[in-house]
Amino acid sequence: MSTQEIDVVVLGAGPAGENVADRVVRAGLSVAIVESERAGGECSYWACIPSKALLRPVELRAAADRMPGVREVLDGSGDGSVDADAVLARRDEFVHHFDDSSQADWIGSTGALLVRGRGRLSGERRVEVDHDDGTTTSLAATRAVVVATGSVPTMPPVNGIHDVGAWTNREATGAPRVPGSMIILGGGAVGCELATAWRRLGSSVTLVQHGERLLPTMEPAAGERVLSSLRDDGVDVRLGTSVSAVRRDGSTVHATLDDGGEVTADEFVVAAGRRPGTRGVGLDTVGMRDGDVLPVDDTTLVTGVDGEWLYAVGDCTDRAKLTHMGKYQARACADVIVARSKGETAMLGGRYAKTATTAERTAVTQVVFTDPQVAAVGLTERAARDAGLDVESVSYDIGSTAGGSLQADGYSGLATIVVDRERRVVVGATLVGQDVTDMLHAATVMVVGEVPLERLWHAVPSFPTMSEVWLRLLESYGL
Repeated sequence: MSTQEIDVVVLGAGPAGENVADRVVRAGLSVAIVESERAGGECSYWACIPSKALLRPVELRAAADRMPGVREVLDGSGDGSVDADAVLARRDEFVHHFDDSSQADWIGSTGALLVRGRGRLSGERRVEVDHDDGTTTSLAATRAVVVATGSVPTMPPVNGIHDVGAWTNREATGAPRVPGSMIILGGGAVGCELATAWRRLGSSVTLVQHGERLLPTMEPAAGERVLSSLRDDGVDVRLGTSVSAVRRDGSTVHATLDDGGEVTADEFVVAAGRRPGTRGVGLDTVGMRDGDVLPVDDTTLVTGVDGEWLYAVGDCTDRAKLTHMGKYQARACADVIVARSKGETAMLGGRYAKTATTAERTAVTQVVFTDPQVAAVGLTERAARDAGLDVESVSYDIGSTAGGSLQADGYSGLATIVVDRERRVVVGATLVGQDVTDMLHAATVMVVGEVPLERLWHAVPSFPTMSEVWLRLLESYGL
């Protein structure tokens, strides 16, 4: 077996891997990107893109029902119904009917080489790719190997879970029809989004959450408002319990709960977390354990591996597991690899040096596309206090602004900022309500830029928009 030399080998052609490859190629290095499934990765086919394609139509219908002059020209049912077949057809268009040829063509257009097969480390700077036809390609990276293999769903220790045809996010976002009923295990972002989409598309949904609230890593008010909305939609939300056993009897799944109850449905959906997609990647050849989370330093180098050649980005690392954060890491990773190839000192590259720690650890952004939407950046009040900060939390009703009241009849929304009293800067913000997602970036700039409150006072929001809430929050704080 001959060995092909190439500057950089990237394992995984998802958003993070693609961004590394594109940026490195544009700097003049050669790149091979290895993918065993579809070019474009989880986000493009089974996660971010299809889930939002399912959610946007039902979100628009709910918004229309809140707007006089619009709701009257709909079907008059007032039940929030949509044409489910049309929604699923549009979802299929967004995932290109699971054909990745356009993504593969884009990779080729960048100058990177797409290698189809299962890539694995075989030693320092060495990667072997096993192809479906039984052949193997050997690659030698002269500069770096980047692991960008993402994450896979975690299957909790539930008796019978492997025998009932349990769905993960893949089956749940790619279903060809609306199930009559489903049980969703997990009340985080994925579980809440799936419950919102499928209930409004016509499925009967039971959501089981082991904790006492939904969206447990976010501000409590966010989970409370999403809980209220789901229940108003008719979702049977069970808090403080979990599923101990499942069995399938013909077409029906029977789920036994920890509290002794039983729930039945057509499908059983697991949305209870994810683990790094590093099994079978050959970590044992570089002194690590198969399936490990990859710890990285602020240059995205995998710690504990000598030689400054093994990098990792995205969900397989110990950093924030979100597509946009993986792409951010990828840009930093590419800049570091290029700088080191030129013999330059590389500490996250010039543009990342000052803000990387903030962006990665204290200013992570997240949006949950439920109704109400939840958009957050930085620290919650509790997380800030746990970090030893002296903070004050301030909230304001978005519906009390002119922009909010114009946005929808009976607009219900809440904006919260967490202020570091000593430095007088915003360290966290959470927005809950219809159409709040595009307001998040303003908060992100506040947090990442550590903009003093006194300066924010002069960032005058346009009237009448919902952004007026930023002024009201400052006034409530006392400026």
